[in-house]
Amino acid sequence: MKDISLDYVDLFNEDRIDRFVSKFSFPRLAGTEGEKEAVELVSENFIKIGFDKNQIIKEKFEFSDFYSTTLIKIIAAISLNALLVFVLVMYLYYVYTFIIIGVMAVFIFLIGKSLKHPEKKGFWGEYFGKTRAATNIFVKIPAKRLKGKEAGNIIVSAHLDSKSQSFKTYWRVLFYRIWLFCGLILGAFYFYLLVEYIGFKIINPVIVEIFNLEINIVRLCVILLTAIISSSNIMLMFLNTHNKSPGALDNASGMAIVFELSNYFNQRGQLDNFNLWFCQFSAEELGTMGSRNFVNNHESQFVKNKIFQINFDMISAANRKKNQVEYLKSYGVLPRKKISPLLSKYFEEAAKKEKIKIHGFHISTGAHLDSVPFHLRGYDAIDITTRAGAILSHSKLDAPDKVDARVLINACKITLQVIGNLDKDYRTLCEI
Repeated sequence: MKDISLDYVDLFNEDRIDRFVSKFSFPRLAGTEGEKEAVELVSENFIKIGFDKNQIIKEKFEFSDFYSTTLIKIIAAISLNALLVFVLVMYLYYVYTFIIIGVMAVFIFLIGKSLKHPEKKGFWGEYFGKTRAATNIFVKIPAKRLKGKEAGNIIVSAHLDSKSQSFKTYWRVLFYRIWLFCGLILGAFYFYLLVEYIGFKIINPVIVEIFNLEINIVRLCVILLTAIISSSNIMLMFLNTHNKSPGALDNASGMAIVFELSNYFNQRGQLDNFNLWFCQFSAEELGTMGSRNFVNNHESQFVKNKIFQINFDMISAANRKKNQVEYLKSYGVLPRKKISPLLSKYFEEAAKKEKIKIHGFHISTGAHLDSVPFHLRGYDAIDITTRAGAILSHSKLDAPDKVDARVLINACKITLQVIGNLDKDYRTLCEI
């Protein structure tokens, strides 16, 4: 075992976490000098923990910011124009409206296909975005008993970059939800108008009479919904990215947990059956580009059902309600899709054993975290977070005093139990 700095002898220390969060609380948008400084500080911290320089891997990559900055404005502008056309055409000829909707659907489908691998610049990223350079940095502790592809892999990750925006995360997510849910309701009204125009009576006349679903009432609802959606589109068109947030909650808090856990395993030794990766990804705030490049670079080393990712992003929210450890349990509208029920079960059981409160929550839209590239390949991955922090993130208010080290320590304790249980259950989980 390596000699450990005296500053890292004790386990999961509040003062050390506070010092670390303060140390990393400065603007560090991917591709800026602040991000480069953060990468060097990460390297220094790994060395201080006790890792050799040759264990610390830095992987540089380039990406286009088109998909995380310009694209949402284009979609919002197209949506806004389409909504206005829909309202005008609705009073002339309903079929025209649906032709326009069909053209829009094809266009959005083509854009969606380009989003499958946004880490590859492609035509849009090359000519309509700015190319940025960033760096992932990580260490790896190999399994003790198993070697090569026999060993499983546990990736413990956070992101080292930060950003500020015109609106805080809470409001951005709210605008997305307004756009989604009001859009679905608006689509239902358009469908009703179309079938009425054609002459089909899909709704029982008695029900129509009870709920007063006259054509003029429906038209009024359409106009109201259009105004609401248009307002959200206008706000999203003015959603600009800046480099002003100190990024204490989002995400020096997650980085602190990665360091604390890497310190524990560097002192206590290897797992028997799993390689441990402690990763600080960059460019999460610009489209999860760091984690995407990491998975692309190391996918040949990973075997499905033998890889687990535990990602920390925005942990705690000091002096606010629900200042606790939470995890993303499911997403989507209908049906709700569960996210890694296996890891969710392990975290619930570990929290119960440690007598620490943990809460799994659902989100309909608006979250795009570093677990996404792992999910896309069918790997088990879970995001540990605190929703209450969203009201402060991506703004100048995201300062060290908003981070509660006690909640971070709780996250460390639970995760330590989970990692130990995964290693203990290797044969059940991986030798199928």
